[in-house]
Amino acid sequence: MRGQEVLGQAARLASSGLLLQVLFRLITFVLNAFILRFLSKEIVGIVNVRLTLLYSTTVFLAREAFRRACLSGGAQRDWRRTLNLLWLTVPLGVFWSLFLGWVWLHLLEVPDPNTVPHYGTGVVVFGLSAVVELLGEPLWVLAQAHMFVKLKVIAESLSVILRSVLTALLVLWLPHWGLYIFSLAQLFYTAVLVLCYVLYFTKLLGSPEPSRHTLPVSTMTALLPSITRSGAFINWTEAKLTWSFFKQSFLKQILTEGERYVMTFLNVLNFGDQGVYDIVNNLGSLMPRIVFQPIEESFYIFFAKVLEREKEATQQKQEDVAVAAVVLESLLKLALLTGLTITVFGFAYSQLALDIYGGTMLSSGSGPVLLRTYSLYVLLLAINGVTECFTFAAMSKEEVDRYNGTMLALSCSFLVAAYFLTHWFGSVGFILANCFNMGIRITQSLSFIYRYFRKSSHRPLTSLSLSPALLGVFVLSGGITRVSEVYLCCEHGWLARLAHIAVGTLCLAATLGTIFLTETKLIHFLRTQLGASRLSSKWT
Repeated sequence: MRGQEVLGQAARLASSGLLLQVLFRLITFVLNAFILRFLSKEIVGIVNVRLTLLYSTTVFLAREAFRRACLSGGAQRDWRRTLNLLWLTVPLGVFWSLFLGWVWLHLLEVPDPNTVPHYGTGVVVFGLSAVVELLGEPLWVLAQAHMFVKLKVIAESLSVILRSVLTALLVLWLPHWGLYIFSLAQLFYTAVLVLCYVLYFTKLLGSPEPSRHTLPVSTMTALLPSITRSGAFINWTEAKLTWSFFKQSFLKQILTEGERYVMTFLNVLNFGDQGVYDIVNNLGSLMPRIVFQPIEESFYIFFAKVLEREKEATQQKQEDVAVAAVVLESLLKLALLTGLTITVFGFAYSQLALDIYGGTMLSSGSGPVLLRTYSLYVLLLAINGVTECFTFAAMSKEEVDRYNGTMLALSCSFLVAAYFLTHWFGSVGFILANCFNMGIRITQSLSFIYRYFRKSSHRPLTSLSLSPALLGVFVLSGGITRVSEVYLCCEHGWLARLAHIAVGTLCLAATLGTIFLTETKLIHFLRTQLGASRLSSKWT
């Protein structure tokens, strides 16, 4: 498949993923604001930190490495052996669910049953929901590899909406159920998600002309584990790459969920403070998850399909390398500008956002400082998402193995930094530790990208510089909105708040206008790719 064709598919996947993330986060945003008025901070902390960490750790350790390895292969492969390899995620998920469930029940601090009832049931059901979700992993990878955009959007949207509705109804009608509410909703979510994929492929494979794509299977039974004609059960090349990614994934999970591990295992914050921190964390990560996550997921597939892992840039098809360089340059610029915009305006509007969202419980105390610090972290998060997206797709197996050592050092340094910084600065220390480690990860990825393109004529890293005019607008907007916050927000009434919002709107308009005039190359890229996705008559 040519690079331009893969780019068009990736752009369509990213744009639809962007809409999907907007839906996800808006629903979660409204749901959190709703449940804060019916449930205690302690229950919110247990669900959003302790139980969600159990679920995400189980799922991540069981499938992340398999996803990266199996999505990196070319079109010409024995899909039966790849599917066999993917089915290993289920027993691996059972192992992690049982092991981590035992840790959660017997080694961690158990909350007071009068404050947080049914904790044991919550641990069991959240672990079970992780295993249920892994049952659909072969179908998910097959759908992603063939760019079935519509399936992903419908399945995840439907499951999230139904889970949110069920949670809201149970919180409204049966608030005394405690963790039963979130346990049932989580299990319902994973069951609906897997069922959507099963029903889609059942209908697709049962029709006379399943798809305009050439699927590697013809029946649903062919998706189940089976022995191939060659006698090999799995693709050992993918299996070895999976093991390399697994070692890396274990370390990356510590970096991704590090603050939750520190809160869970070291008890640096009580359950109520954990709940407040998680709410502020979700609010701060709303924009990066909406914008950056679908881009990272979609363009990782693009880079993995266009580039060959074991070859340098000068040894590959120059047309594909050129496309990859242009895409990387544009994504880096987009990440930089989006992150800077969030950082500059987030600093001056953190207190107002928290006051509107959760009242004085969030806007007083450390909440505004926490969200302001997070706005800086968003900038690093944006750049790291794009750089690692390319790096992990282009690295050879040997480079992945070497990078695991770096990840180990980063994981250890993060845990140590988070522990001490939290004792010194409170919950803000978690974000400071994340900023430190994210900066190191960005440095590692930038070094790889520089070496990768060094012998070619492409220089995608030049996109990380800004024109003096644009830099000046960012500085001026930050200063004006900060002064506006001091004199208009947030103790001066709603009219003053509206004036503060109006000032920010004008500054934001000036910033976006300057971007439009100075970053013509990025604007052309966005117009081209968004236009290409709109011209598609229907999603595949």
